[in-house]
Amino acid sequence: NALRCSSYLVLTSCRFDRHVHGKKVLVVTNTTIADLYLDKVVDALTKGNPNVSVENVILPDGEKYKNMETLMKVFDKAIESRLDRRCTFVALGGGVIGDMCGFAAAAFLRGVNFIQIPTTVMAQVDSSVGGKTGINHPLGKNLIGAFYQPQCVLIDTDTLNTLPDRELASGLAEVIKYGLIRDAEFFEWQEKNMEKLMARDPDAFAYAIKRSCENKAEVVSRDEKESGLRATLNLGHTFGHAIETGFGYGEWLHGEAVAAGTVMAVDMSYRLGWIDSSIMKRVNDILQRAKLPTAPPETMTVEMFKSVMAVDKKVADGLLRLILLKGPLGNCVFTGEYDRKALDDTLSAFCKS
Repeated sequence: NALRCSSYLVLTSCRFDRHVHGKKVLVVTNTTIADLYLDKVVDALTKGNPNVSVENVILPDGEKYKNMETLMKVFDKAIESRLDRRCTFVALGGGVIGDMCGFAAAAFLRGVNFIQIPTTVMAQVDSSVGGKTGINHPLGKNLIGAFYQPQCVLIDTDTLNTLPDRELASGLAEVIKYGLIRDAEFFEWQEKNMEKLMARDPDAFAYAIKRSCENKAEVVSRDEKESGLRATLNLGHTFGHAIETGFGYGEWLHGEAVAAGTVMAVDMSYRLGWIDSSIMKRVNDILQRAKLPTAPPETMTVEMFKSVMAVDKKVADGLLRLILLKGPLGNCVFTGEYDRKALDDTLSAFCKS
């Protein structure tokens, strides 16, 4: 359930009490978001609910902290606070917080209730929806985790007003992805409205978030555990995760890496003869308008890509499967059946060595 609240000041109108199990709540957030919204969320959780007690754990902010050491801080707080199986975890923040809080909720006492309150574009359109949770490993992104669905997702677009421009653009990479893989009409709407999105037009963003969530929810409802169809939501992510891992977690934002990875996936699709050049041009144009990278960092080498991609979650029986565009705009495939030369040529075209 995705609920739109006009402001965190009136978040109680979203009826938190319907989604909180038991009398104890643990809010998981980070140092940036805590100063902005923690008090308001605690007030919303406790107003009219005198029996509810709220604890919080404030984690450092950034992708580089999405690891086991930071995750243990959540477990430490939960255990110190004597939370039981009736407790509720609340993820207040972006994708990193949502992934870690969700994984902690899945593992603590073998599973407790949790709620997502995403505060970034990336989290609102993608990572908070669908139940993927986890942490990174030095050898690969999101290799440790669980599928674990939140009780609900509460989205307040007003939080985007405090989002840095770079974070805003990063989230748009996932919005663009939905149009490319399955919703050509949505992609065309983005081409007409990108300047409104960059200017944080509330109506434009409300529509973009709603349409993105609808696309993701439809896919997840048909393939929750990513046996096939759901993998198509990872367009550009295999290349993008390699950039994040090889270049260093947090050096580029997730959406920035995905944007460059999307260009590489589209380039490979064209080399295979599966799309025409007009789609390549439109992808490059819209990413540039969104102020997103269209090539990986210069320090990335072919070998760096190959070594990280070899441990990607989509490898099966030693075969790297990729999400590639095929046919008219809005169509894609998840496949390991492609000419390996096309992959080598794409990597060589985007890397100096």
